[in-house]
Amino acid sequence: MLLASWVAITALTLQPGPGSEIVAVAFPPWWDARHAIDAAASADAAVVRMTAVPSLLIVRPDGQDGLRRLRASGAWFAIDPQAVAACLGK
Repeated sequence: MLLASWVAITALTLQPGPGSEIVAVAFPPWWDARHAIDAAASADAAVVRMTAVPSLLIVRPDGQDGLRRLRASGAWFAIDPQAVAACLGK
């Protein structure tokens, strides 16, 4: 119960703000960087930079439904990229 609460609070706290142009997207952790990049490209998202975690990318989604297309391509969730930089130091 404690772990589920922590995950829920973290997910809500780290969500990208409304109208965010750049977001961090997390793909399944067993995906390599090439798989994640291909999935982002299939959603018409431009990769801004890589992170220390191969399945976590900083991207610029294209258009209003960019996050929906990223989720459809396999992204688990999107978070504020500044939170990723703070946590991973990259």
